[in-house]
Amino acid sequence: MTSSDKTAAQRRSSPADSHDLIRVQGARENNLKDVSVELPKRRLTVFTGVSGSGKSSLVFGTIAAESQRLINETYSAFVQGFMPTLGRPEVDVLEGLTTAIIVDQERMGANSRSTVGTATDANAMLRVLFSRLGKPYIGSSNAFSFNVPSVRATGEMTVEKGEGSKTEKKVFNVTGGMCPKCEGMGQVSDIDLTQLYDDSKSLNEGALTIPGYNVDGWLVRIFGASGFIDPDKPIRKYTKQELHDFLYKEQTKVKVDKMNLTYEGLILRIQKSFLSKDVDAMQPHIRAFVERAVTFTSCPECKGTRLSAPARSSKIKGINIADACAMQISDLAEWVRGLDSPSVAPLLASLRHTLESFVEIGLGYLSLDRPAGTLSGGEAQRTKMIRHLGSSLTDVTYVFDEPTVGLHPHDIQRMNELLLRLRDKGNTVLVVEHKPEMIAIADHVVDLGPGAGTAGGEVVFEGTVEALRASDTLTGRHLSDRVALKSSVRKPSGVLKVRGAGTHNLKKVDVDIPLGVLVVVTGVAGSGKSSLIHGSVGNRDGVVSIDQAPIRGSRRSNPATYTDLLEPIRKAFAKANGVKPALFSANSEGACPTCNGAGVIYTDLAMMAGVTTVCEDCEGRRFQASVLEYKLGGLNIAQVLDLPVKDAVAFFGSGKAQTPAASAILQRMADVGLSYLRLGQPLTTLSGGERQRLKLATHMGDEGGVYVLDEPTTGLHLADLEQLLGLLDRLVDSGKSVIVIEHNQAVMAHADWIIDLGPGAGHDGGRIVFEGTPADLVAAKSTLTGKHLAEFVSGAAKAASGKAPEPTRARSQKKS
Repeated sequence: MTSSDKTAAQRRSSPADSHDLIRVQGARENNLKDVSVELPKRRLTVFTGVSGSGKSSLVFGTIAAESQRLINETYSAFVQGFMPTLGRPEVDVLEGLTTAIIVDQERMGANSRSTVGTATDANAMLRVLFSRLGKPYIGSSNAFSFNVPSVRATGEMTVEKGEGSKTEKKVFNVTGGMCPKCEGMGQVSDIDLTQLYDDSKSLNEGALTIPGYNVDGWLVRIFGASGFIDPDKPIRKYTKQELHDFLYKEQTKVKVDKMNLTYEGLILRIQKSFLSKDVDAMQPHIRAFVERAVTFTSCPECKGTRLSAPARSSKIKGINIADACAMQISDLAEWVRGLDSPSVAPLLASLRHTLESFVEIGLGYLSLDRPAGTLSGGEAQRTKMIRHLGSSLTDVTYVFDEPTVGLHPHDIQRMNELLLRLRDKGNTVLVVEHKPEMIAIADHVVDLGPGAGTAGGEVVFEGTVEALRASDTLTGRHLSDRVALKSSVRKPSGVLKVRGAGTHNLKKVDVDIPLGVLVVVTGVAGSGKSSLIHGSVGNRDGVVSIDQAPIRGSRRSNPATYTDLLEPIRKAFAKANGVKPALFSANSEGACPTCNGAGVIYTDLAMMAGVTTVCEDCEGRRFQASVLEYKLGGLNIAQVLDLPVKDAVAFFGSGKAQTPAASAILQRMADVGLSYLRLGQPLTTLSGGERQRLKLATHMGDEGGVYVLDEPTTGLHLADLEQLLGLLDRLVDSGKSVIVIEHNQAVMAHADWIIDLGPGAGHDGGRIVFEGTPADLVAAKSTLTGKHLAEFVSGAAKAASGKAPEPTRARSQKKS
């Protein structure tokens, strides 16, 4: 045996080769019940199961969380003090972990200054490019940044020279690219004063109509105690000086109740507290106020580009940086490919790769100046993927949360190939997913269940896709499900006319949307679906729009507080016991004084993970002992909040506890498939799909004749589709008009009318390519949607005839 053969044999028998599994033993995060799994490394593993079964708790809350915590511990205690503290997950053993890179669906850029370009470093590279090649030369890369203002200062400085010192005059300049008028925001705001206050009232009479500005709150007390205005005088009787001080006075120190506080005019305070934030990231009631009180218009000086005149004057081949950022990324990539300058060759290569990654991942229709907050969850996730596509790192664990969200069936094929590429480079890929097209490419499948919430949290299947398909699990039984076209469709009761729609990439679209039926609006990602519906329909009177914005809430928030269910429950308890309703809120007078109604005591340990202990006084029930003595229908408030929805429906539906207002809200939660959810379960423990459906249940109570739903199948298991379709039918049969923006073929097949946009994305889309019934779309096969829907319903026909439909396969070959 040669020396090279011996070395090869030793390498093959190395102990390091035995570490080819990620082992999890005794995982108990959230609803997991001592889960133990072994996941193969350098393979693609898909986690399936109904929404709330524990997929995210296992993948994100256990495996990825522990990997990140261990990496953070390699830094010094000083550095860890600046990083988010992560507690060790509830798990007995975790072995074989590698560095985890999480690519989730969290929306990007709550800051209104964040754009697609700034979030991906493409803007940074463009700024350097223009500072080197732009003519005329105007300065460094900062001169092209809309986040850097131009600064000029003149003064004297003392310079120590030899044994003496010398005073010199100096002029200090920083050239920034920020538009001075809009301060780099791209838009200016006009505030409607009549929406801020009722000028017939005084401040003490509650004149202010702004969220959070209560008469007895600090924000209003500062105005009254400042001495600048009379809090008992109606605002319409203010003098010119008083009105100016009330609305526009600059920051001034004042003394209120022996405390030094800062007084600031109402308009300036609103601009800082409301208008500097991304509107889409605001709480619903604050967002409604801003949309009602503030009018945003494009900045007249920079024309919405955010950049100063000098930054817009410097050009490369006739294009300035504002023009480049406004281009569709696929066009910008083509323009960059045409640049050739040896002095910036490495920069051009890196910029080309970033822009081509956008195109490759299906986001070529975006532009770099698109505000990051306007991206959907799926677009945000794919944008985060871009920096990893060309990475040289291997043996990394990539964790994805439903990467197919917002993708047309045509685009899922491309996403599958990207995930397989990451795997084939030697990485471990973990994916939480419901789409059968993505489950089909898995090397290994872990199915959790059997149900959701307390009925889930167990591994019900582990193995190959073929074995899953043959298994008797809920996922296995529904993996080959297909929905046939309806034999008859409803007749519309009228039409909703849209004329000349030109939002974003729409090309003066005219369309008549039928009313009184189920309408599905579809098309490839970026074709203009959301632009058409949210831009031309969602803002009309009588339209209830349920978008993809995630619901937000702290660990004190729960389904009862979010849906306003707690209000009728508190009133029912108060009426039955002759006390005030505030006693039955853990965030108000009824709260346990020891834990302030949290149920647990949090101890902050600086750079180390904080410690959480159950409150010994209330034993985690959050209420004072005296409050728990009050009963309604034989239960106290803590016991009621511990009820699952299905039990609460029966409890409040009849008997001594009968409360119609509570019963109506609970029934809507049951209708959207949340029967298992406990009323007092913290929102922070809910999965993305559960939050989406909770939001749907809340808005179902809104008054309106037209419902607009944006991808309601997000986070929904195959087995839950039938319940969603039944809910949509009930809404239509009750006299509502339902418009659904959706890619799911089962929803398309169930529609009465389909509007298909395309034919492509960005400037290749924005047109109506089909209007008609699903049967007509399948018969024509004239669009991408038609071809995929025809293939889908042909699978339904095969299933009906007893032949299983062929599973979808990716073109990339699996690694043997």
